[in-house]
Amino acid sequence: MDDFFTTNDAPQRKDELSANAPLAEKLRPRNLDEVVGQDHLVGDDGALKRMIVAGKLSSIIFWGPPGTGKTSLARLLANETDLHFHSISAVFSGVADLKKVFAEAEQRQRTGKQTLLFVDEIHRFNRSQQDSFLPYVEKGTVILVGATTENPSFELNAALLSRTQVLILNRLDSTALDELLVKAETMTGDRLPVTDSAREALIASADGDGRFLLNQAETLFSLEIAEPLDSAALAKLLHRRMAVYDKDREGHYNLISALHKSMRGSDPQASLYYLARMLVAGEEPLYVLRRIVRFASEDIGLADPQALVQALAAKDAYDFLGSPEGELAIAQACLYCATAPKSNAAYKAQKSAWKTAKQTGSLMPPQNILNAPTKLMKEIGYGEGYSYDHESDDGFSGDNYWPEEMKPEQFYKPVNRGFEHKIRERLDYWEALRSGRNN
Repeated sequence: MDDFFTTNDAPQRKDELSANAPLAEKLRPRNLDEVVGQDHLVGDDGALKRMIVAGKLSSIIFWGPPGTGKTSLARLLANETDLHFHSISAVFSGVADLKKVFAEAEQRQRTGKQTLLFVDEIHRFNRSQQDSFLPYVEKGTVILVGATTENPSFELNAALLSRTQVLILNRLDSTALDELLVKAETMTGDRLPVTDSAREALIASADGDGRFLLNQAETLFSLEIAEPLDSAALAKLLHRRMAVYDKDREGHYNLISALHKSMRGSDPQASLYYLARMLVAGEEPLYVLRRIVRFASEDIGLADPQALVQALAAKDAYDFLGSPEGELAIAQACLYCATAPKSNAAYKAQKSAWKTAKQTGSLMPPQNILNAPTKLMKEIGYGEGYSYDHESDDGFSGDNYWPEEMKPEQFYKPVNRGFEHKIRERLDYWEALRSGRNN
């Protein structure tokens, strides 16, 4: 995160930085060619490269995980386009601060100098604060470059999004992270005091965050380590970065979507992985259970009626045992659902039936299937001609149960998988009986 206010016409060179500056700051790229892990933006065909070549920079929202270079790219854009760079953090800024920034930008514009305003954590501004940017972006007083780790679709005003281009920064992969370590070793003149396997573990521990990795590397460089550390020794010395997960934001929805689709795709291994990702990160187990219960009806249904029983039993087991013991029951329900035969026939039938019910309004059922608890109701025909199915030879009367004003519809169409295969045979048998009796 940037300081409360920083202004600079160009990124500082490494030789201008204090000797005490963090390694991550010393290794900030000085040009687009030094940016790692974001070739889709800074490569020859990348959006940022094309803007710079065209000499026209539009307002941008950088969306990506922490430590992927959002601040560095903003500084480089200001340098490449000869704009005044002004940085604020939405965490520490309010309306008064924004007014001051805009007033300074207007004054600067009158002298022929445009301002690139970088707003870190822009999603933390409320709706009215976000609206305050609109006239200054429209007039070109500022080129807005916002940075956010949250999905802009959810966190930013539609009006602001329509005036900016959202560019996605990728989580740094192992190749990009290793390149950062090589740059750090080149700058310091030392090799990291770790074995090759520990180096891989160090990269994995960063979870795609370049800043975190460089901070860990700086700690290793600062210690007097006689022999290279192996993976076990490294784990004792350094802590692992916690996975990025916020229970009310996009990471939450991405993982529950991945869990649901992995179960639907009958992949128990991936299903268990995403279940673990959520629970290890601190997700509320009952939320996950609610989704598994829903899945048992929506994606399995009558193809395996036991799926819903298993899911509800897992809920009861978790209620009884709590964490961590009860989490095994959640895993069991997840695996059962992932390996069960799949059918969304019940789900589609419900949707179709609800739609028809809304369209047909208050049509009366046929009188023969209506109860007649009073003398008047019997006199007007309620219940007259009703066939009691148990008295039929096949336990099936084949009567019409639909309102007279509408034709019978087929909402439920069982698939030829699991238990629904038997249901389908049964329905076909009844339909044959019905056709034979009506002919």
